[in-house]
Amino acid sequence: MIGLGARGMGLLRGIILHMEDVEVVAVCDLYEDRCEEAAGYVQETGTARPLVTTKYQEVVALPGLDAVVIGASWADHIHIAAACMEAGIYVASEVGGAYSVQECWKLVETYERTGVPCMIMENCCYGREELMVLNMVKQGVFGDIVHCAGGYHHDLREEIAYGIENRHYRLNNYIHRNCENYPTHELGPIAQILGINHGNRMVSLVSMSSKAKGMHEYVVRERGADSALAQTEFMQGDIVTTVIKCAHGETITITLDTTLPRYYSRGFTVRGTKGMYVEENHSIYIDGQHDEHHFDWKNQWGNADSFREQYEHPIWKKFISEGVKGGHGGMDWLVYSEFIECVKNGTDTPLDVYDMAAWMSISALSEESIALGGHPVAIPDFTNGKWMSR
Repeated sequence: MIGLGARGMGLLRGIILHMEDVEVVAVCDLYEDRCEEAAGYVQETGTARPLVTTKYQEVVALPGLDAVVIGASWADHIHIAAACMEAGIYVASEVGGAYSVQECWKLVETYERTGVPCMIMENCCYGREELMVLNMVKQGVFGDIVHCAGGYHHDLREEIAYGIENRHYRLNNYIHRNCENYPTHELGPIAQILGINHGNRMVSLVSMSSKAKGMHEYVVRERGADSALAQTEFMQGDIVTTVIKCAHGETITITLDTTLPRYYSRGFTVRGTKGMYVEENHSIYIDGQHDEHHFDWKNQWGNADSFREQYEHPIWKKFISEGVKGGHGGMDWLVYSEFIECVKNGTDTPLDVYDMAAWMSISALSEESIALGGHPVAIPDFTNGKWMSR
């Protein structure tokens, strides 16, 4: 385990240490107290004390290591992943956005040279709603898919405002960058639906940002007008909207919305020629079935739960029968179970290095588009043409 902040520690305690076929042999973080805390949790399970280190290179150098879980800061994901692949170690990388297109190419080139799998641990791809909708798409329920939308609508003001105390890297990102900084929760499920990197790809984007006011107002109110952070200018706009064009004509809209007061939502929406799914009211609208409810969206056209018996995804049918467990409603357990099975069997991972590169690149590309006033920016083909037949 490399990176033991809130996410890394949560994974260790809530998922990894409960997997009977996993042994944690090393824990690593820049902060020694986090390492020691993690080592204590490992020893509480009755296993040997793991290697404790603040240098990820010492973890990568361990003989016989099967896999590494990367839960470090966004800026560290790709170079740690590359080092692991060079050492022949499977990589499970937590999510985030890239800082340059070049580092995404480095990720792909390292994989193609070493052949060592690297999986982006996008748990939302394993959400119950997302997988049921994917199943419905594959069965043609929504017809030809034309447009999808998603968002990271999550009030993070407290987390950002106390980033120094909590040793959280998000604060520096919100001070120094303005981009779609957390794209994969939105994009992951949509990429599965549109076959991105598997017969389709994202070709270009435009991104626009609102002004940045939410964090300043929050900091002044909660920390005082004389606090150091209140004198800081935040670069990150309160709302960032990115529109992506795909090779086969579909469009995707993703929205970053993390510094204004609001309820949590991922805004998952799928629009096709025969119907639509909308997460916001947990509803499905089918052409010819719900026509009389055109103006009745508040009461839901067709509650999505009524489609479960017919369209529940096989992954979730099995999960429910065995007993749902793990964080984020079970998504964490599913994504890590899938990864561990691939490590044990020596197989490729279902979410791979091409997905990781394409999804993470959106941060760097949106930053460029915003800086250019919403100018269109090309999205690289990280598969070098293999997307057409993968």
